[in-house]
Amino acid sequence: MTTSNQPPMIVRMLMTASTRLGLHVYRAASKRWLALVVMLACALNMTASVAAENSASEEARVLQHLRDGGVAILLRHAQTVPGIGDPPGFRLGACDTQRNLSAQGRAAAARFGERMSVAGVRFSQVLTSQWCRCRDTATAIAGAAEDWSALNSFFDDRGTEARQSAEVRKRIAAIKRGETLLLVTHQVNITALTGVVPAMGEAVVVRAGKGGVVEVVGRLAGG
Repeated sequence: MTTSNQPPMIVRMLMTASTRLGLHVYRAASKRWLALVVMLACALNMTASVAAENSASEEARVLQHLRDGGVAILLRHAQTVPGIGDPPGFRLGACDTQRNLSAQGRAAAARFGERMSVAGVRFSQVLTSQWCRCRDTATAIAGAAEDWSALNSFFDDRGTEARQSAEVRKRIAAIKRGETLLLVTHQVNITALTGVVPAMGEAVVVRAGKGGVVEVVGRLAGG
Protein backbone atom coordinates (compact mmCIF):
# COMPACT_ATOMS: atom_id res chain seq x y z
CA MET A 1 0.00 0.00 0.00
CA THR A 2 1.41 3.37 -1.09
CA THR A 3 1.05 6.40 1.09
CA SER A 4 1.08 9.80 -0.64
CA ASN A 5 2.81 12.73 1.05
CA GLN A 6 0.58 15.20 -0.79
CA PRO A 7 -2.38 16.75 1.05
CA PRO A 8 -5.86 15.67 0.00
CA MET A 9 -7.32 17.15 -3.21
CA ILE A 10 -9.72 19.48 -1.41
CA VAL A 11 -6.86 20.92 0.63
CA ARG A 12 -4.77 21.44 -2.49
CA MET A 13 -7.65 23.23 -4.18
CA LEU A 14 -8.09 25.52 -1.18
CA MET A 15 -4.34 26.23 -1.09
CA THR A 16 -4.34 27.10 -4.81
CA ALA A 17 -7.36 29.35 -4.42
CA SER A 18 -5.78 31.03 -1.40
CA THR A 19 -2.54 31.61 -3.29
CA ARG A 20 -4.38 33.14 -6.24
CA LEU A 21 -6.44 35.33 -3.95
CA GLY A 22 -3.32 36.44 -2.09
CA LEU A 23 -1.58 37.27 -5.38
CA HIS A 24 -4.62 39.25 -6.52
CA VAL A 25 -4.71 41.18 -3.23
CA TYR A 26 -0.95 41.78 -3.45
CA ARG A 27 -1.22 43.09 -7.00
CA ALA A 28 -4.16 45.32 -6.11
CA ALA A 29 -2.32 46.67 -3.07
CA SER A 30 0.82 47.22 -5.14
CA LYS A 31 -1.15 49.21 -7.70
CA ARG A 32 -2.69 51.33 -4.95
CA TRP A 33 0.77 51.99 -3.43
CA LEU A 34 2.19 52.80 -6.86
CA ALA A 35 -0.66 55.24 -7.51
CA LEU A 36 -0.08 56.83 -4.11
CA VAL A 37 3.65 57.18 -4.78
CA VAL A 38 2.96 58.80 -8.17
CA MET A 39 0.46 61.20 -6.56
CA LEU A 40 2.94 62.14 -3.85
CA ALA A 41 5.72 62.67 -6.41
CA CYS A 42 3.44 64.93 -8.45
CA ALA A 43 2.43 66.87 -5.34
CA LEU A 44 6.07 67.34 -4.29
CA ASN A 45 7.01 68.42 -7.80
CA MET A 46 4.19 70.97 -7.86
CA THR A 47 5.18 72.24 -4.39
CA ALA A 48 8.82 72.61 -5.47
CA SER A 49 7.73 74.39 -8.64
CA VAL A 50 5.51 76.84 -6.71
CA ALA A 51 8.30 77.44 -4.17
CA ALA A 52 10.76 78.16 -6.98
CA GLU A 53 8.31 80.59 -8.63
CA ASN A 54 7.68 82.35 -5.31
CA SER A 55 11.42 82.57 -4.65
CA ALA A 56 12.07 84.03 -8.12
CA SER A 57 9.21 86.49 -7.66
CA GLU A 58 10.53 87.58 -4.26
CA GLU A 59 14.06 88.04 -5.62
CA ALA A 60 12.74 90.11 -8.52
CA ARG A 61 10.82 92.33 -6.05
CA VAL A 62 13.90 92.88 -3.87
CA LEU A 63 16.14 93.57 -6.86
CA GLN A 64 13.69 96.20 -8.07
CA HIS A 65 13.98 97.96 -4.71
CA LEU A 66 17.76 97.90 -5.10
CA ARG A 67 17.54 99.40 -8.58
CA ASP A 68 15.11 102.08 -7.41
CA GLY A 69 17.35 103.07 -4.49
CA GLY A 70 16.61 104.51 -1.09
CA VAL A 71 17.81 101.24 0.47
CA ALA A 72 20.91 99.53 1.80
CA ILE A 73 22.17 95.96 1.73
CA LEU A 74 23.36 94.72 5.10
CA LEU A 75 25.53 91.86 3.89
CA ARG A 76 27.09 89.27 6.14
CA HIS A 77 30.58 88.40 4.90
CA ALA A 78 30.84 85.34 2.66
CA GLN A 79 31.70 81.78 3.74
CA THR A 80 34.84 81.50 5.86
CA VAL A 81 37.17 78.69 6.81
CA PRO A 82 35.72 76.69 9.74
CA GLY A 83 35.65 78.42 13.10
CA ILE A 84 33.80 80.80 15.41
CA GLY A 85 35.02 84.32 16.00
CA ASP A 86 38.76 84.81 15.56
CA PRO A 87 41.90 83.17 16.95
CA PRO A 88 43.18 84.54 20.27
CA GLY A 89 45.34 87.61 19.83
CA PHE A 90 44.11 88.44 16.32
CA ARG A 91 44.83 91.90 14.95
CA LEU A 92 42.73 93.96 12.56
CA GLY A 93 45.73 95.01 10.51
CA ALA A 94 46.97 91.45 10.02
CA CYS A 95 44.75 89.18 7.96
CA ASP A 96 46.87 86.13 8.76
CA THR A 97 45.80 86.41 12.42
CA GLN A 98 42.06 86.37 11.59
CA ARG A 99 39.46 83.87 10.38
CA ASN A 100 39.30 84.55 6.67
CA LEU A 101 37.21 83.67 3.64
CA SER A 102 37.44 80.20 2.18
CA ALA A 103 37.96 79.66 -1.55
CA GLN A 104 34.24 78.91 -1.80
CA GLY A 105 33.45 82.17 0.00
CA ARG A 106 35.57 84.24 -2.37
CA ALA A 107 33.92 82.61 -5.37
CA ALA A 108 30.43 83.13 -3.89
CA ALA A 109 31.16 86.82 -3.23
CA ALA A 110 32.29 87.28 -6.83
CA ARG A 111 29.12 85.55 -8.08
CA PHE A 112 26.98 87.84 -5.90
CA GLY A 113 28.68 90.85 -7.47
CA GLU A 114 27.96 89.44 -10.94
CA ARG A 115 24.29 88.91 -10.00
CA MET A 116 23.99 92.51 -8.90
CA SER A 117 25.67 93.76 -12.06
CA VAL A 118 23.48 91.64 -14.36
CA ALA A 119 20.39 92.80 -12.43
CA GLY A 120 21.35 96.43 -13.02
CA VAL A 121 22.05 97.20 -9.35
CA ARG A 122 24.59 100.00 -8.89
CA PHE A 123 26.04 100.88 -5.49
CA SER A 124 26.35 104.54 -4.56
CA GLN A 125 28.70 103.67 -1.70
CA VAL A 126 30.36 100.51 -0.43
CA LEU A 127 31.31 100.45 3.26
CA THR A 128 32.88 97.54 5.10
CA SER A 129 33.94 96.32 8.49
CA GLN A 130 37.71 96.45 8.99
CA TRP A 131 37.83 92.66 9.36
CA CYS A 132 39.59 91.10 6.36
CA ARG A 133 36.76 88.66 5.65
CA CYS A 134 34.38 91.59 5.25
CA ARG A 135 36.77 93.73 3.22
CA ASP A 136 37.56 90.80 0.94
CA THR A 137 33.84 90.13 0.45
CA ALA A 138 33.17 93.78 -0.38
CA THR A 139 36.03 94.07 -2.88
CA ALA A 140 35.09 90.78 -4.56
CA ILE A 141 31.58 92.19 -5.09
CA ALA A 142 32.28 95.82 -5.91
CA GLY A 143 35.99 96.08 -6.67
CA ALA A 144 36.65 98.65 -3.93
CA ALA A 145 35.29 99.51 -0.49
CA GLU A 146 35.76 102.02 2.30
CA ASP A 147 36.46 100.88 5.86
CA TRP A 148 33.88 101.98 8.44
CA SER A 149 34.46 101.03 12.07
CA ALA A 150 30.72 101.21 12.84
CA LEU A 151 30.41 97.94 10.90
CA ASN A 152 33.14 96.20 12.95
CA SER A 153 32.11 93.09 14.85
CA PHE A 154 31.15 93.48 18.52
CA PHE A 155 31.04 89.70 19.00
CA ASP A 156 33.79 89.94 21.62
CA ASP A 157 32.76 93.29 23.13
CA ARG A 158 29.04 94.07 23.35
CA GLY A 159 29.88 97.33 25.09
CA THR A 160 30.13 99.08 21.71
CA GLU A 161 26.92 97.60 20.26
CA ALA A 162 24.60 100.51 21.07
CA ARG A 163 26.96 103.18 19.70
CA GLN A 164 27.78 101.29 16.51
CA SER A 165 24.17 100.34 15.81
CA ALA A 166 23.11 103.97 16.30
CA GLU A 167 25.72 105.11 13.75
CA VAL A 168 24.52 102.59 11.18
CA ARG A 169 20.85 103.50 11.74
CA LYS A 170 21.76 107.18 11.26
CA ARG A 171 23.51 106.42 7.96
CA ILE A 172 20.56 104.35 6.73
CA ALA A 173 18.18 107.17 7.67
CA ALA A 174 20.31 109.56 5.59
CA ILE A 175 20.10 107.51 2.38
CA LYS A 176 18.94 109.76 -0.43
CA ARG A 177 16.37 108.90 -3.06
CA GLY A 178 18.03 106.79 -5.75
CA GLU A 179 20.98 105.81 -3.50
CA THR A 180 21.78 102.15 -2.87
CA LEU A 181 24.38 101.30 -0.25
CA LEU A 182 26.32 98.09 0.30
CA LEU A 183 27.29 97.63 3.96
CA VAL A 184 29.39 94.50 4.57
CA THR A 185 29.45 93.46 8.20
CA HIS A 186 28.89 90.59 10.64
CA GLN A 187 25.98 88.46 11.85
CA VAL A 188 25.83 90.05 15.31
CA ASN A 189 25.65 93.54 13.82
CA ILE A 190 22.87 92.65 11.38
CA THR A 191 20.88 90.82 14.05
CA ALA A 192 21.17 93.79 16.43
CA LEU A 193 19.77 96.11 13.75
CA THR A 194 17.06 93.91 12.24
CA GLY A 195 16.45 90.82 14.38
CA VAL A 196 17.42 88.70 11.35
CA VAL A 197 20.10 86.02 11.75
CA PRO A 198 21.59 85.82 8.24
CA ALA A 199 23.66 83.00 6.81
CA MET A 200 27.16 83.80 5.60
CA GLY A 201 26.90 85.72 2.35
CA GLU A 202 23.19 86.48 2.85
CA ALA A 203 21.93 90.00 2.13
CA VAL A 204 19.29 91.75 4.21
CA VAL A 205 17.90 94.71 2.28
CA VAL A 206 16.75 97.53 4.54
CA ARG A 207 15.47 101.10 4.55
CA ALA A 208 14.71 103.70 7.18
CA GLY A 209 11.40 103.14 8.93
CA LYS A 210 9.44 105.41 11.21
CA GLY A 211 11.09 106.52 14.43
CA GLY A 212 14.58 105.59 13.28
CA VAL A 213 13.73 101.90 13.02
CA VAL A 214 15.55 99.86 10.39
CA GLU A 215 12.86 98.25 8.23
CA VAL A 216 13.59 95.00 6.39
CA VAL A 217 12.54 95.14 2.74
CA GLY A 218 13.60 91.59 1.89
CA ARG A 219 16.47 89.11 1.77
CA LEU A 220 18.72 87.67 -0.91
CA ALA A 221 20.64 84.41 -0.64
CA GLY A 222 24.38 84.51 -1.09
CA GLY A 223 26.18 83.91 -4.37
